[in-house]
Amino acid sequence: MPLHKDDPKSVGGYRLVDRLGAGGMGIVYRGRARSGREVAVKVVHAQYAEDQVFRARFRQEIDAVRKVSGAFTAPVLDADPEAERPWMATQYVPGRSLAEQIREFGALRPAQLRQLALGLVEALRDIHRAGVVHRDLKPANVLMAEDGPRVIDFGISRAAESGNGNTLTETGQLIGTPPFMSPEQFTDARTVGPASDVFSLGALLVFSATGRGPFDADSPYMTAFRVVHESPVLDGVAQPLRGILERCLTKDVADRPGLDVLAKEFADALPEPDPADPVTMTLRSDRLISPRTFPGNATDRTSPTGPGRRRRVRPLWAVVGTVGAVGLGLLAYITYGPGFPDGDGGGSGSASISRWAALPSGWKTWQSTVFEEAKWGEVYALGAEKGAAPTGSQSECLGQGDSVYCGGDGVLPVRLDARTGKTIWRAALAAPGDDPAGYNSSVLGVYDGAVLVRQEVAEEGSATNPAHVVALDVDDGNQLWTRKVDDENVALVMSGDVVLTADSGGRTVTARNPRTGAARWTLELPARNYCTFLSAGSGLYAQCYPVQASAKNSTLLEVNRADGKVAARQQVPFESGMLGLVDGHPALVLAQDENSSVSLEDSTFGRILVTDPTTGGQVTTKLAKTYAGSATLAAGTLWITGSNGLVTAVSPLTGKELWHTRTSVENSGSPTYDSRTRTLYLASPSGRVAALDTREGTLLWQTAARTDAGSADDAASPKVLLYGGALTVMTPHGTLFSLDPAHPNRT
Repeated sequence: MPLHKDDPKSVGGYRLVDRLGAGGMGIVYRGRARSGREVAVKVVHAQYAEDQVFRARFRQEIDAVRKVSGAFTAPVLDADPEAERPWMATQYVPGRSLAEQIREFGALRPAQLRQLALGLVEALRDIHRAGVVHRDLKPANVLMAEDGPRVIDFGISRAAESGNGNTLTETGQLIGTPPFMSPEQFTDARTVGPASDVFSLGALLVFSATGRGPFDADSPYMTAFRVVHESPVLDGVAQPLRGILERCLTKDVADRPGLDVLAKEFADALPEPDPADPVTMTLRSDRLISPRTFPGNATDRTSPTGPGRRRRVRPLWAVVGTVGAVGLGLLAYITYGPGFPDGDGGGSGSASISRWAALPSGWKTWQSTVFEEAKWGEVYALGAEKGAAPTGSQSECLGQGDSVYCGGDGVLPVRLDARTGKTIWRAALAAPGDDPAGYNSSVLGVYDGAVLVRQEVAEEGSATNPAHVVALDVDDGNQLWTRKVDDENVALVMSGDVVLTADSGGRTVTARNPRTGAARWTLELPARNYCTFLSAGSGLYAQCYPVQASAKNSTLLEVNRADGKVAARQQVPFESGMLGLVDGHPALVLAQDENSSVSLEDSTFGRILVTDPTTGGQVTTKLAKTYAGSATLAAGTLWITGSNGLVTAVSPLTGKELWHTRTSVENSGSPTYDSRTRTLYLASPSGRVAALDTREGTLLWQTAARTDAGSADDAASPKVLLYGGALTVMTPHGTLFSLDPAHPNRT
């Protein structure tokens, strides 16, 4: 995430590059030392810096991390708990959290689970050896580095021998994350010792193996009740791993296994990766070589959780009586718990009774357009009066941080405040009176304080409108750098920390620093091809289509984003388009016939191709039927929205239709998936919005239209953008408005 305007430029001599996350208690930045070393810098919010108890707790966290050293923790490098705003710098670990990994790719396979389990046992050994109990081991606090997991965030840890009730985390507050807390954390925090971390480890590994926690419930109160009183639900965990986790999750502290025992048992129970099969699935000639290695095959996974999963039902009076015993402490967690960046770690036990996430601070409902007067500057829409839309204009937007950035046909790049809808700036890249028909802009992305825009401006006497990539300062919209590009044969993107530009002739693509425009690497593309780039997971892919009419295949390239080298190359059918990744492997939608569109919007298709560029293997899955509509791949599911408002969920691995639901939202384009609330959103050109529960396809709500629908053949599509717990809705003709998904009809 880019830095905000009011973020410091440096902390403790570390230059801040971007935000890694933010929570109620502080912000974590990615920083860079003068030597070039990257670090994670945690900075306490100003309002808590004056709280001496909180400052002491932060000091306690620094002391705890400094005590711990080991291969599977992130060591503290520097800190100043006495600074005006206390801060701590730790080793920067590139990689997503375990919570993010499972949200995006689903439960881990046994070989992955082995590396995780053994790494976490080793990390807890180091932590306990230092005399510290972590007390908040959960998926959001485990980073998945390439060489093994890293345990982070010691914000509520304590000394293992400190059982006298004087620890700072026991001042009337129950702090932790309910789905991964031990029973003793709820009933008597003074007795919490190393065995508590073993219980949390068991809960975390169940979540990693099945995608669900062993005590999941519809509220944190019920989750707490189940942790204290009920047996864990281990559906889908096979023996012998199941027996090990049952012992980790026993209520009696004395009966839980020690870490030395667990290290041996996990090593025996979980398979080592096959050295002859470095990838997770082996594919060849549209056939599966080994069914046991195919993702989702129940014969070699501990992860399936069937729809018939059941829990024992208790009388309501029993629930109320027991929850009352932990309710006050749990309420303290919900209101005042650790506020540094956090994943949901298992969903249903999150710190909110509602299914909806918290709204951003300062947010309110609003409606505006991309043509409103800017806060800074006097540039409005092209060829129109102040605040008015030029005829025939279309726009597209993306959300980043607290802002929405938009461009379009006849639309100058503009930044709006996502909290209020106010226009902050509009870039002066053309004169207000210029013909809008001769101007087009599209926002590629935002990174390191720069907004990257592709624009076309008509030049007198030119047969085509020259294209440029322009970098704008995120604070004021002023131009940082610009470069003319020849992208007639290349669809350019921004991918992570690079923006791609195509040089003269269109065959050479250059990756550039978004802030400075400096070249990092170049890539020569195949001659006489049109290439599209896509970021998926942590990778960069290019699909190149030959321009000759007789071509049967296109080429899929996997590009190393660090140096531009082609890591893998594979031939795939010409009538295909890459959707994203399924279990880490490229997945493509196959058009119904050679005359069908391969666009991911408004296509007709009946098959999905999953490939392995490294081995050249391919598996084609025939869907239950032929679908027409727009396709989005997220959370291991293919979401299809038809022009008639029908929404369908399909498994890309089996082709099975999971559910379908009719809505009143027509011509919606690709839907938006919110992994935190497991909700799918879609919007129509007229501003109708619908929300569906992704587990069963239940229509949660839908709204009335907000604006004119426009033409059915609009090039741009409506889109729902996620902004914290709020939504920003964009329509093709420049109208934007915000919604509270908990109260969608409030205006």
